[in-house]
Amino acid sequence: MRIAIIGQQDFGKATMEAFLNRGDEVTAVFCAPEKGRPDPLRVAAQERGLTVHQLPKLTDPNALEAMRAANADVGVMAYVTQFAPQDFVNIPRFGTIQFHPSLLPLHRGASSMSWAIIRGRQETGFAIFRPTDGLDEGPVILSRAVKIEDEDTLGSLYFGKIFPMGVAALVEVAELVVAGRAPALAQYEPDAGYEGIIRDAETRINWANHVDLIFNLIRGVNPAPGAWTTAPDGRKLFLFDCRKRIARTFSEVKGKKLGEVVAVGDAGAVIHGQGGFIEVQRARWDSGRKVVAGELGLETGTILGG
Repeated sequence: MRIAIIGQQDFGKATMEAFLNRGDEVTAVFCAPEKGRPDPLRVAAQERGLTVHQLPKLTDPNALEAMRAANADVGVMAYVTQFAPQDFVNIPRFGTIQFHPSLLPLHRGASSMSWAIIRGRQETGFAIFRPTDGLDEGPVILSRAVKIEDEDTLGSLYFGKIFPMGVAALVEVAELVVAGRAPALAQYEPDAGYEGIIRDAETRINWANHVDLIFNLIRGVNPAPGAWTTAPDGRKLFLFDCRKRIARTFSEVKGKKLGEVVAVGDAGAVIHGQGGFIEVQRARWDSGRKVVAGELGLETGTILGG
């Protein structure tokens, strides 16, 4: 197959390499312009001598011309943050397919995996669909579910489950599309949901929330951007690897305030939240590196989040 890759970062790189390792031809790679660290997809594509395009917008006439010149059988969108219009995605001979890390139509949007964990779901997955001008709204060709374990974080869910399965599925669906055996079914709109990007406001911990909700928030944004609270001096404290412990009796929480650091040891710190405790193993101050929580300098009796 002749493939045009539209994507970025490690997922885009792995997808490109999966096609190349099969003997397929990658005729063009479209990456978003870099704003910081080098894009792994762009670097790997250039190292292999592939044609790379980094255009500010895929709506640009130059993007359309570049896609036409690629003469691809299938366009494959693998971790795309740019809007791809219909006159771009329809250029390849068999059109374009796109990956999204949720069971569409659930969790449309850029932070889909985080929201699945934050909302306490026990299952999520990914979908491969035909992109339309609506965000994650196109007809679905294939979807696969994965279990969200009680201790899963955003990192373990993505890198341990959805990432490798998604790369393999993109190759599988591209083959089906070229063979004419990939019917796409419209998404069932009554089940649809869209959530916005997880930003600073969404990741602030409210210690008055139940520890179930606090724990889901922490693991849903671990390793990035991280859930945070504040120390009495105003510094932000980001929490990462944690466990929750439910309070079984009133005597366990008697006299304790919400957000209070109730214990500090070499292995970590314990913070009181509504209905129980968050046992913090790794954390960092806003300007520091991740450390074992016992090394943060927290003192028993400190009230966080005030």
